[in-house]
Amino acid sequence: MTDQAMPEIEFDAARLLEQAQTESGLSDFGDDSFREPFEVLVRALEEEANLNAVGRFVQYDRVLNILKNRLRVAEYIRRYPEILQEPIEAPVVIVGLPRTGTTMLHRVLASDRRFFAPLWYEVRNPGPFLDWDPEARDERLTIAEAEVAALLEANPEIAAIHPMDPLGADEDILLLEQSFYSTVPNAFCNLPSYQDWLFSHDNQPGYDYLKLLLQSLQWQKKQRRGDSTNHKWLLKTPHHLHFLDKLLATFPDAKIVATHRDPLDTIPSISSFNYNLWITQADDVDPHLVGEQWGGMFARGLQHAMRVREQHPTQFIDIGFKALLAEPIETTQRIFEFIDVTTTAESMAAMQQHREENQRDLRPPHDYKLGDFGFKDQRIKQQFAEYRTAYQKYI
Repeated sequence: MTDQAMPEIEFDAARLLEQAQTESGLSDFGDDSFREPFEVLVRALEEEANLNAVGRFVQYDRVLNILKNRLRVAEYIRRYPEILQEPIEAPVVIVGLPRTGTTMLHRVLASDRRFFAPLWYEVRNPGPFLDWDPEARDERLTIAEAEVAALLEANPEIAAIHPMDPLGADEDILLLEQSFYSTVPNAFCNLPSYQDWLFSHDNQPGYDYLKLLLQSLQWQKKQRRGDSTNHKWLLKTPHHLHFLDKLLATFPDAKIVATHRDPLDTIPSISSFNYNLWITQADDVDPHLVGEQWGGMFARGLQHAMRVREQHPTQFIDIGFKALLAEPIETTQRIFEFIDVTTTAESMAAMQQHREENQRDLRPPHDYKLGDFGFKDQRIKQQFAEYRTAYQKYI
């Protein structure tokens, strides 16, 4: 859509809540912990984001969609209270800086059907529509396909940075977004007050809702498969670096696969990714501001994660990006040994097939320069000095 074709948008919290209830025919949003961060976000979108007409439409629709998902999730729990009894046991969580191979590793491991993984269309719309038929094509998949197509049409460069697949395993940060406790909105535009609120408040409610959504998705997957078997979850998002204590409080038996790569390579790359998202929706985007925000955020996140790790030494395995590329089979076997899952000929064949069909050189190259986002080698080395020293052997 062009700016001229966009409807007038006003970000108003009360109106959004009312519209979600009217369009869904439902009234229960579940736990009220979402309301304060929701209101902070809506105000920031209106006052700070400098969104163009397309951006205002997209972000309004995204917030409205989250509210409608919350309503549907609560309705399904009302109908099927056994959802809350679904056990989430010893999930495997891939956590590392962006651009350290987390997506590649997540999707390779998820090709083993003995695991559950959140898929793109599920994390975008975790609440099934009220007429959901687990044996029919899911309407949410059709919606996800259209959304991916629209995003790539708005900026084809995104495909060079991150593989977009409606049926691919994807980040559970998009489930955290459903609670309004996530950095997803900041990936699309400049929202300093919302970011400040997020990092100055207890994020445990977001992780509590993440667990509830995993229980809901687990129930849904079992309905689709016609199989009551519980499978180990594979989760992945760099966002957990910022709140690793909350992740482990919520899933105390989690096994963490920590991926590593030099921040000199990763931080400019994630800044480029977010810059390419910002320019699809906001006007007058300053690439140096993007770099400053995301570089500083992950420098602090890594420091937090390193402190938390000291309290849980046996729950982590370290995987270097270079080893992941050079020794994929050996690295995979190390991970399976760590999570106490036996590899099989079938699982190894499925993972190898995924690698062959999703090689990096099958996508366009991601071109960017360190200075594009205001970075200098020395500045990054200073920000990430402790991390680069502690994990030098992996980067």
